[in-house]
Amino acid sequence: QVQLVESGGGLVQAGGSLRLSCAASGRTFASSMGWFRQAPGKAREFVAGLSWSSGTTYSADSVRGRFTISRDIAKNTMFLQMNSLKPEDTAVYYCAARYARDYTERPNDYAYWGQGTQVTVSS
Repeated sequence: QVQLVESGGGLVQAGGSLRLSCAASGRTFASSMGWFRQAPGKAREFVAGLSWSSGTTYSADSVRGRFTISRDIAKNTMFLQMNSLKPEDTAVYYCAARYARDYTERPNDYAYWGQGTQVTVSS
């Protein structure tokens, strides 16, 4: 079992930055984790993924170069540093985990989800 709690969302102007945190409890060492987001009326989409044991990361094309996913093993916490934010980044952001070495971009592959945190970028 993995329990996930996100924090760090908020309202920011375009061009600004936010850092999201996902505190995990449980068996994170055997997990891969990811950040997803869902805007109103749209499907949940993959943002970035991370293999907990190796630290290997991957980001979606839409955020690559602006967002950075990372982890702090000692704190059992995953982060999403978001820079150069755009209004189209506005969404509820979720962290997710699965018991597999490699992350995927498919939300249905993840069994564990946080409650979500709202990110709003004003123009």
